[in-house]
Amino acid sequence: MYTMSSDDFSVHQQDCDEAGSGIPITSLPDEVTSLDDLPCSCWDEVDSFDELD
Repeated sequence: MYTMSSDDFSVHQQDCDEAGSGIPITSLPDEVTSLDDLPCSCWDEVDSFDELD
């Protein structure tokens, strides 16, 4: 599960502090086609989308 920030609609990992009081989402938006589309540092530890499944 992921969290979409209610401030700027950015997507974060569930336990990310930068997401604030965001909205829980079960999958990444269709607009996210690479890890480069996820600017938060919480994604730095992920090397590929395969690790997210």
